[in-house]
Amino acid sequence: MNTTIILDGYNVIHSWPELNRLKEENLAHARDKLREFMAGYGAFKGYQVVLVFDAHQSPANAASEVQDGVAVVYTGEGQTADSYIEKLAYGLVRQRQTVYVVTSDWAEQIAVLGAGAFRISSRELYHDCMTNLQQMASEYAENVLNYRRNEVGTRLSTDVMKKLDKMRRT
Repeated sequence: MNTTIILDGYNVIHSWPELNRLKEENLAHARDKLREFMAGYGAFKGYQVVLVFDAHQSPANAASEVQDGVAVVYTGEGQTADSYIEKLAYGLVRQRQTVYVVTSDWAEQIAVLGAGAFRISSRELYHDCMTNLQQMASEYAENVLNYRRNEVGTRLSTDVMKKLDKMRRT
């Protein structure tokens, strides 16, 4: 994969209506839902997905893990998600990868554009994801229906089909 999409996780959660409502009940659940959703989106688009969550105001140590093909990063004490994203985007662009950064933070958008990455607002990603979700549903539903069809006519030669049709009509 030569394309990476990096998301400012909390920025996206606050921007997407469903996740914003969910975070009020359980922030961890909202993070998991975003990760699950982005796993499907990344697989469909062929993107490597990196979710970055801010922990600069908490005493937690930095941590990272890969779940469902999505790299999830929690920044450490004293490090913002923005600074982590800028550094990661800069490094990936220098490795000649196409990099998209998802944030609605204007200052962050300017910084990643300066690093050579592309910016996508959280709202733009939301609309793209909804469009892709509908496209995936229609494409895969059609393929599954065709796949499960088990008609006799697909297994018989034309001559046999003609003979059977003749018998059926008499």
